[in-house]
Amino acid sequence: MFQLWFARPLWQRVAVGFALGILAGVLAGEQAAVWFKPLGDIYLNLVRMIVIPLVFFTITSSVARLAEAGNVARLGLRTLFWFIATSAVAVLVGIAFGHLIDPGLGLSNLPLGEVKPRTIPTPLEVLIGIVPTNPIKAMADTNVLQVLFFSGIVGAALVSLGEKTAGIRSLVDQGATLVFRITRWVLQLTPIGTFGLIAWVVGRYGLSSLLPLSKFIAAMYLACLFHIVVVYGGLLKAHGLKVGRFFRGALPAMQMAFATSSSLATLPMSLRVAVEKLGVPQSYASFAVPLGANVKMDGCGAIYPAIASIFIAQYFGLDLTLTQYVLIGLTAVLGSLGTAGVPGTSIVMLTLTLSTAGLPLEGIGYIVAIDRVVDMMRTMTNVTGQILVPVIVAKEEGVLDRAVYDGVVETHTPARETVLVAAE
Repeated sequence: MFQLWFARPLWQRVAVGFALGILAGVLAGEQAAVWFKPLGDIYLNLVRMIVIPLVFFTITSSVARLAEAGNVARLGLRTLFWFIATSAVAVLVGIAFGHLIDPGLGLSNLPLGEVKPRTIPTPLEVLIGIVPTNPIKAMADTNVLQVLFFSGIVGAALVSLGEKTAGIRSLVDQGATLVFRITRWVLQLTPIGTFGLIAWVVGRYGLSSLLPLSKFIAAMYLACLFHIVVVYGGLLKAHGLKVGRFFRGALPAMQMAFATSSSLATLPMSLRVAVEKLGVPQSYASFAVPLGANVKMDGCGAIYPAIASIFIAQYFGLDLTLTQYVLIGLTAVLGSLGTAGVPGTSIVMLTLTLSTAGLPLEGIGYIVAIDRVVDMMRTMTNVTGQILVPVIVAKEEGVLDRAVYDGVVETHTPARETVLVAAE
């Protein structure tokens, strides 16, 4: 039976866990938090356990390879360009669906939830905060941006020292291989973790608690689905890539993102599918995917603030001006970069957007009650974009392994990794 189970593709096993989780949540109700949530919590702890070692070893190893190829700056700039460009489109999608569905019209006397005040750092504070004063503390605090920065410095130093540190470079490469093996083991538990998390969400919320804000939830889900299918699919088509193949490859990470509502918790899976299923060179994916997990937030940082701003304006009977729409767009596009690494990105981004557009901040309290339900779709959109951009950039740079992407072979071969250097 175990052989039959593990012989199935991971996305199918996760889908079974998802379906059983919905059933268990409906049957258990509020008790789902007691019976099933611990399964999800244990799984999340295991995933979080491997995030920092994965980032440190893979980033250090990949920066050393990319620096030798001399294409770090170009790859980085092209990656950031696509991060920003797709986020700009996401804002427009959010505004369009906000007005198409009008989620705030006809509502009154919604319960006001408690919203913890958020301190929004200035861009300078964010920039300073990227540099760790204590790398070990940054690892202990799971501050991925600081670990990413430190790993990049270590990788660059290894390149500059050349053969003097050949032993350490070999050790780093071996460490990356070791962490990837542990990652593969942990990710085999994704169906169980998905079962526990989905059962808890379904049991915790139920249908009755979602009905008052059903139009807002529908606007979010439809906008995110449109962005994923039409916008991302259109970009893949424009780059001559098979759309269905991308989504089949990315599906395990998308499922995991929906269940966990965390880009960082999904990071190991995102990195795995980008390399093993979609043909992105590991040396580039190890740099781009962790970066995207911190700054690429089409769902949380673009679509959600746009729709939530329209909802709050409609609920309070306010008419948004063209200037306010422009401010919402600029804040949403640039805000994700400016709040990178700040906990609670969605609430921070919404607070920043509402403040910039001059809308009442207390409106956040009316939608915070269903935040987890909305966050599942937001995060799935984020993660899909975090995988899509490295695929597009790799295609533009001529380093995408089409044999892997098209499903001819399963994973990268070691020889393919050298092509990234030779091609440049």
